[in-house]
Amino acid sequence: MAASSIRFGPGCTKEVGMDFKNMGSKRVCVVTDKTVAKLDAMHQVVEGLTREGVEFTVYDGTKVEPKDSSIKDATNFSKKYGPDAFLAVGGGSVIDTAKLMNLYTNFPNADFLDFVNAPLGKGLPVTKALYPLIAVPTTAGTGSETTGTAIFDLVAKKAKTGIAHRALKPTLGVCDPLNTRTMPSAVHASSGLDVLCHSLESWTAIPYQNRTPRPENPINRPAYQGANPISDIFSLQALRATVKYLPRAVKDPEDHEAQSEMLLAATLAGVGFGNAGVHLCHGMSYPISGQNPGYKHAGYETDKPIIPHGVSVAVTAPTVFKFTAASNPERHLAAAEAFGVDIKSVKRESAGEVLAEALLNFLVGLGDQPRGLKALGFGGGDVDALVEGTLPQRRVLMLAPGLSEEVSEEKEQLRGLFEEAMVY
Repeated sequence: MAASSIRFGPGCTKEVGMDFKNMGSKRVCVVTDKTVAKLDAMHQVVEGLTREGVEFTVYDGTKVEPKDSSIKDATNFSKKYGPDAFLAVGGGSVIDTAKLMNLYTNFPNADFLDFVNAPLGKGLPVTKALYPLIAVPTTAGTGSETTGTAIFDLVAKKAKTGIAHRALKPTLGVCDPLNTRTMPSAVHASSGLDVLCHSLESWTAIPYQNRTPRPENPINRPAYQGANPISDIFSLQALRATVKYLPRAVKDPEDHEAQSEMLLAATLAGVGFGNAGVHLCHGMSYPISGQNPGYKHAGYETDKPIIPHGVSVAVTAPTVFKFTAASNPERHLAAAEAFGVDIKSVKRESAGEVLAEALLNFLVGLGDQPRGLKALGFGGGDVDALVEGTLPQRRVLMLAPGLSEEVSEEKEQLRGLFEEAMVY
């Protein structure tokens, strides 16, 4: 069980300068993006580092939904600067970019694909400790401040992939609810849907003792191990909190209690899925966002088409959990109960339909959510490419209950899921 240390509370951002001084850091590379660079979180960080006399530089070239090219640009910057610590201030894209800057700065001669998850990369283990990394999330979604996972687009393969290893996890996650008050409503919604799927997928993943192959050496044990008794506690609590507080956070920008609870839920879900893993919603989401036919999500200030990560995972959720329910009806019913469903008289074989309907009602109730892949611009002719884009996601597909290990059968199952997720 591995998770970052977490500090939670309004105003705790101002302490990071002292943290770096306490660790003896001499050169800190601060990683952010052009938007967050203008926000109060960044102001607090710069003030704190300056006050403590800690030398730092700022890299604000991080891209939302990073690509391998933007990761390489960021890494070249940090290698030239030669830091002995990193500070990430931003959403999941910023924190993930900082993790990879830390990795490749410590392994300057490594080929980019050396650590990338197999089969797209070599999936080599990280063999030494990296520099300290403090993560200050400004969105309530990815839980990246507590996990060893970093995600990006591998453009040449038209696939979203990443690097997952415990060595990547931040030394400390500084979760300050004041920092998420700047999130627009649409970002609250999509970030919160990521929390929803993190918690549901880790709660329903195959049990850890069923995961194969067994590692020959503990260094090869994956971060994503399958559902386990400790992750369960975090995942179920995160699910209940999301159902209760996400609709409030989306509807009322002044509901600071709901925003604070969603930041906590994102972190709790991060501890849960960071050790149990995710499965089909995430595995299928990567080609959905990577093969975007031109959809631009309402409420996102961008001149380029974008399917936000949370939207791309939630759009298949009703279909996915209807499919996985047969593997463990009791767990799926417990999840439905978290949505407020009275499950006392529900038959075990109806668990999938009941949970799918609860999810559907929740998504519709949030507002502005695409009702299936068709609403994103996909059609029947795109299904084969979506299936092909999902197949390389072995790291998460191996945790999906009910998915065949035989490739042609697995393809048919995935094809059926994408077809059913076209409209709901």
